[in-house]
Amino acid sequence: MEEQYLASPEAGLRFSLQNCLNLQIFLLYLRTNLEIVQTLTDVKTKFTKETYLYWYELMLLLRRFEEKAGQLYGMQKIRGFCHLYIGQEAIAAAAMTATKPGDKFITAYRDHALAIAKGISAKECMAELYGKATGCSKGKGGSMHFFSKEHGFFGGHGIVGAQIGTGAGLAFAEQYLGTQNAVLCFFGDGAARQGMLHETFNMAMLWKLPVVFICENNHYAMGTSVERTSNVLDIYKLADAYEMPADSIDGMSCEAVHEGIERAINRARENGGPTLLEIKTYRYRGHSMSDPAKYRTKEEVEEYKERDPITLVLNTLVKNKWINDAEIEAINERVKVEVEESVKFAEESPWPSDDELLKDVYMQQDYPFIVD
Repeated sequence: MEEQYLASPEAGLRFSLQNCLNLQIFLLYLRTNLEIVQTLTDVKTKFTKETYLYWYELMLLLRRFEEKAGQLYGMQKIRGFCHLYIGQEAIAAAAMTATKPGDKFITAYRDHALAIAKGISAKECMAELYGKATGCSKGKGGSMHFFSKEHGFFGGHGIVGAQIGTGAGLAFAEQYLGTQNAVLCFFGDGAARQGMLHETFNMAMLWKLPVVFICENNHYAMGTSVERTSNVLDIYKLADAYEMPADSIDGMSCEAVHEGIERAINRARENGGPTLLEIKTYRYRGHSMSDPAKYRTKEEVEEYKERDPITLVLNTLVKNKWINDAEIEAINERVKVEVEESVKFAEESPWPSDDELLKDVYMQQDYPFIVD
């Protein structure tokens, strides 16, 4: 029979069919084997197609929103300070897939992308950049002070390192209330020099607070490299002084960021206390809109652009045949429309009224302000 099969494919097919219970089982056998062959040619990943699609569309939205913000700033539609997140999108996207809706985020002044990722609409964020009453902080905060209690986003802080202590306070509140929520407290490599960090690390470890401290190390703080400002070049090692678990993460990889945050946040939920994650990333633009970024070479910037997290995620989608050209175009169009609508919303929104000036400053509604 083996010789007959080798000599005649038709005979082999008859043999296979005769030994199957029915045609459906045989077709299932063929399909299963084809799937195995296809799997061998795919990019191996533990994450699903849906996760990659989510990362891609969210990161693209964050990139296009920030690009538009930069353009509008140049047109003087947006005033004051403005710090763009371009290049760092993998952190925001992967933080979302590694956390639960009830978890709280708090960050510094480079806050637009994390706010949108956490659920604040692009319309509310753009309106806040314009200083309009429909903004997420009623037009009173501007670029550096996005806020939404509803979405668990607690800023947006202009004072370097101030959010580190507040982040631990949020974690204490979750612990006190007995929730299973945790806090992601983001700060930059420049803020790692602040005394607030050390005081907070000590207290957070003492009380085993459910907080993940995330240093978004983009290497240059406001414009000075880590090498020129710190004897400790691996920032995650600062945790050693407090016996705090810590790790260094590739911030250009959504997969690595997700896994790192997931490990840390699970530890926090299980009463294991805080973790310090140094997520090494890169901003393609200057520290703020006024920064020409002459302290780094063009070659270095181009090197990091070759590791653009948006491109890396899209490559995985394409190689796995999880997306086609039409679907890519559809995502691009959705993102384009959402950003355009956010600008239209901001342009057409009203300015805050004069009676808003002294509101939202103190809890006490009748606080005796001196207004003369």
